[in-house]
Amino acid sequence: MSKYLSEDNFVGVVGAGTMGQGIAQIASTYRHQVFLYDAYSDQLGNAKHSLRKILQRQVEKDRMTQEEVDGIMERIHFEDDLTKFNQCEIVIEAVIEDLEIKQDVFQRLEGIVSRDCILATNTSSLSIAAISSVLKKPKRFLGIHFFNPAPIMPLVEIVPGISTTEKTVNTARTLIDNWDKTTVLAKDTPGFIVNRVARPFYGEAIRQLEEGVADIPTIDWAMKEIGKFKMGPFKLMDFIGNDINYKVTETVFEEFFYDPRFKPSFTQKRMVEAGYLGKKSGKGFYDYGDNAENPEPTKDKDLGQEIVDRILAMLINEAADAVFMNVATVEDVDLAMTKGVNYPKGLLKWGDEIGLVNVLDRLTSLQTEYREDRYRPNPLLKQKVRNGETFY
Repeated sequence: MSKYLSEDNFVGVVGAGTMGQGIAQIASTYRHQVFLYDAYSDQLGNAKHSLRKILQRQVEKDRMTQEEVDGIMERIHFEDDLTKFNQCEIVIEAVIEDLEIKQDVFQRLEGIVSRDCILATNTSSLSIAAISSVLKKPKRFLGIHFFNPAPIMPLVEIVPGISTTEKTVNTARTLIDNWDKTTVLAKDTPGFIVNRVARPFYGEAIRQLEEGVADIPTIDWAMKEIGKFKMGPFKLMDFIGNDINYKVTETVFEEFFYDPRFKPSFTQKRMVEAGYLGKKSGKGFYDYGDNAENPEPTKDKDLGQEIVDRILAMLINEAADAVFMNVATVEDVDLAMTKGVNYPKGLLKWGDEIGLVNVLDRLTSLQTEYREDRYRPNPLLKQKVRNGETFY
């Protein structure tokens, strides 16, 4: 067994925000000693209070004992001194999505930690190669991308950089697997697996709204009731925050050299500019005020199926592209979408069930209608249909 899995090894977490707290909670739950660092002492105090409150709720719901909660809290050391990390075997950074800030964090860490300590970033959108470019020893650096809330969401994307050694990948993945997480291996490309493949769920829903195919509640109704997704795209964008969702789309679009498949929408841009950020601001695509009355959906099954078919074809096409470009395996793409964003089925398996020829026909029809590269069918999808093959 790797020494990184030993309960008495120290795990470092940089950044005491929501994600950092969640990662620290997981590591401590699995009986590691954890250093949770933040440069701001007020944030450390808030983190300690917040974590204790979250864990106490588990006691109230009989999901944990008080003894377990006390043990988790005792194993987390709230620190504003980064030099304590010299004891750590692995450090996971979870600070703001800013390249220069992350690079600065890792440059400082490299001068503190042991030469065998694994350094990892929780980035969801920045290049692993770019972050590691400032390191003297980038071979021990990689991405370990948790999903929010980290203690609850089962998926973790493991993302090696150009220089990352196989030993580093295997050690990190084994550690996270032993934290009872589901790991998938992703290439260092924009959005990795989930944030790349999921773009059409939002983008094509907004596009149909803009075209007047249906209104917001009807599209959400269709995706939830007919598509069997946990939440409709507009409700989910409000839940995530329109500012965050728009920023991820914008970043993926730019990083893919402005590929029209990922083009952001003016509709969401205007929502962000107006401060309609979703649930957290009280208003987004829906009104969350106390006396708010939101419109009801038009429950037309034929219209609903048309909405679902269009979005689903785009999602399956994007999943096929991730496999075609060797971002991840068929199995890991489907696992990522079911475990990372709770899709009702793996998209490629879903494509097999629908019939890949039907998916291709829908995309070809959209591309013929709009003459936009946004709808271009992926070569792998076309090959599968031409050869009479399926993904499974």
